[in-house]
Amino acid sequence: MRGWRATVGWLALLWLSAPAQGHEIPSDVTVRMLVRPEGRRVQLLVRAPLEAMQDVTFPTFGPGYLDVARAEPRLRDAAQLWLADNLELYEGGRRVPLELVAVRASIPSDRSFDDYATALAHFATPPLPDGTQLVWQQALLDVQFEAPIESASSLFSLRPRLERLGLRVVNAVRFFGANGVERVYQIEGDAGLVPLDPRWHQALLRFLVQGFEHVLDGADHLLFLLCLVVPFRREVKRLVWIVTAFTAGHTATLIGSAYGLAPTALWFPPLVETLIALSIFYMAVENVVAPNGRTRAAIAFGFGLVHGFGFSFALQNTLQFAGDHVLTSLLSFNVGIELGQLLVLLIVIPVLNLLFHYVNERVGGIVLAVIIGHTAWHWLAERFAVLQAFFGGWSWFD
Repeated sequence: MRGWRATVGWLALLWLSAPAQGHEIPSDVTVRMLVRPEGRRVQLLVRAPLEAMQDVTFPTFGPGYLDVARAEPRLRDAAQLWLADNLELYEGGRRVPLELVAVRASIPSDRSFDDYATALAHFATPPLPDGTQLVWQQALLDVQFEAPIESASSLFSLRPRLERLGLRVVNAVRFFGANGVERVYQIEGDAGLVPLDPRWHQALLRFLVQGFEHVLDGADHLLFLLCLVVPFRREVKRLVWIVTAFTAGHTATLIGSAYGLAPTALWFPPLVETLIALSIFYMAVENVVAPNGRTRAAIAFGFGLVHGFGFSFALQNTLQFAGDHVLTSLLSFNVGIELGQLLVLLIVIPVLNLLFHYVNERVGGIVLAVIIGHTAWHWLAERFAVLQAFFGGWSWFD
């Protein structure tokens, strides 16, 4: 019993002497950034939650209140370790060195960062009074960075590599250009180098690559394309008409969606995903029964309208990077899609020709269509189950 009591006593002592601050990784973190080039310098003002600054022990008193009087050295350490070392600001192709000017701890209700002028003035005001009862996990870390630049009219880009601050990190960036333009971005995770006031060629290249990668990553679009062209891969003229009709269809709805002509209800994306699965299943069934070359182009156009809405969902979070070049970005995204589809066809058609050289073409086409149809049927069932939830379950449909 004496040994057991001693063990319990030691455990209690260890627990009482453990640090009061638990540096667990937060689930959701929002980092606010204000960027403004002025004269020969650029200002970068950052606000982040203090609890996201892991591996830094902040001085506290009482039940965990931040000791503001002794906190500044630790606040500077956190700003350097978690912000300055992970924020990349570029002028043209040159990375500008960020200089840490000031740090400040703020209360959660502070509204200084609602505007650039008030945020900048915030760093010139006195810090929080000593003895402020601010729980350190609820405090905000405000940091002022400066960097020398050649011209306020230069092309500026930002890469916030802050994804380690939390399980999900959103960077809310506002850029105030020298020409009076203001851009707002919601950058989640590591989105690469983001032009803050993109020129047309930057938008074109970014969305061209995105469209190309989106097609190669989209299994459902690739399977539909495969079902669409396999039976007519030897008929070049008809194949061109089919692919052109599909392109015209998804281009129309892609552009329309980007300009707000698509429904915004929550049930619409599940409906589109369900219809995409249905389009694949239908094309697979038709390829098994009897591929119809006369109606294939019209069907491709109709289903292309549906797939265009699907493509538009990929642009919902990235069209913000287009700046003033929305139409250019949409067209380049569409060109990227076509290049991706062309690459797939250039690879798949010779492979199928080689395969059907050794296997009966009709039998091989049926087997391929059945495999694709089986996959599409499972997608259709899963996506329809999600869609049902928006309409009371549709219990009448079995």
